Amino acid sequence: MANLKYDKNERLLFTKEMKKEYTLLMPQMLPVTFSMMKKVFELYGYKIDMLTTTHRRIVETGLKYVHNDTCYPALLVIGQLLEAVNSGAYDKHKIALLISQTGGGCRASNYIHLLRKALEKAGMPYIPVVSVNLSGLDTNPGFKMSLPIIRRLAAAMIYGDLIVWLANQCKPYEKTAGESDKLTDRWTHDLVKMFGHGKGLRKKEMFDIMKNIAVDFAKIEVLGARNKPRVGVVGEIYVKYAPLGNNGLEEFLLSEGCEPVVPGLTDFMIFKINNRAVDVDLYHGNKIKKLLAGIFQRYIEGLQRDMIEAVKTQPNFRPMGTFADLQKLIKGYLGYGNKMGEGWLLTAEMLELIHTGTNNIVCTQPFGCLPNHVVGKGMIRRLKDDYPDSNIVAIDYDPGATKINQENRIKLMISNAGRIS
Repeated sequence: MANLKYDKNERLLFTKEMKKEYTLLMPQMLPVTFSMMKKVFELYGYKIDMLTTTHRRIVETGLKYVHNDTCYPALLVIGQLLEAVNSGAYDKHKIALLISQTGGGCRASNYIHLLRKALEKAGMPYIPVVSVNLSGLDTNPGFKMSLPIIRRLAAAMIYGDLIVWLANQCKPYEKTAGESDKLTDRWTHDLVKMFGHGKGLRKKEMFDIMKNIAVDFAKIEVLGARNKPRVGVVGEIYVKYAPLGNNGLEEFLLSEGCEPVVPGLTDFMIFKINNRAVDVDLYHGNKIKKLLAGIFQRYIEGLQRDMIEAVKTQPNFRPMGTFADLQKLIKGYLGYGNKMGEGWLLTAEMLELIHTGTNNIVCTQPFGCLPNHVVGKGMIRRLKDDYPDSNIVAIDYDPGATKINQENRIKLMISNAGRIS
């Protein structure tokens, strides 16, 4: 057992010694993107085990260690981590828990404190909790978000968004079932292998690779025209993406003969970076911070534009929009200062879906997420007034909500799709 070290606030630290000996348990959110991010950390010497469990015991464990009034994603993530810790698969004195921390006003910034409190309640305060953030919060000597790691994580995010976007336009129509998944697995493996050799990271190189990815997906044989009902998925970031959070929503939509349309993680990351600049504009503050945020934002936006151009090289695929498009669409609905949780971005994503021909939308609403209910469910009436052909349903996800009830409400929305469009 490594010697435990604490900071001046008595917070347990993840040390350099622990990096060599410990396995970091990592919750899953976006299956494709997070599998690449996991491998990026492994390139830098971290031992990572990504949790993909989805059974009911996770909810029960979360309810045991987290107050049932807290937000549902926190309950799920903490429940999944503690269920894994207690599974007998790990040496409890040789593991640490990895969790993201946004640093904003959303309670996601407090997951890490809720997790430490849960570990104390479970009698395991000796298990370190490691924060993944870009805000300088909760630093640890054994875990560093260096520039090379950030660069590779940004590339993994872009490639992941591209692969998922293309795969979702192939899966509902593929002649050979599972071909899109096989191609997804091959590209994620090849990309991380490139990262290990310092390749696939320069802008020109990334553009060429993204074009090759689009070419490969365009080769997948499809049956008939791509004309199944398209259903967009928006909402709080965890339940929007995580199969555990949304009860396998994308697979359910596929099973119902629909084409899922899921806006990628890239817009959310640009939104979070842009918020730093908006803070300075609205409340004043450090202009150097605004300058640095602007540089980082332009870098990611440049990669996003290249991703869009790569998709456009294959006429059978619809390209995604830019972050600048979202900023234009939201004008007249919400201000840029509305940024708690998903903020104005969530409403903008619904607008973008409607403007690009995806009128059917599932808005995933986790229990206890007030900002999400304001900019999600709270904006649906306004959108329906402005766009009568829109077909939007808000689905609540919480410990007491049954999967069958959620799916029945989505089926009703799908049945309305033909009558409205």
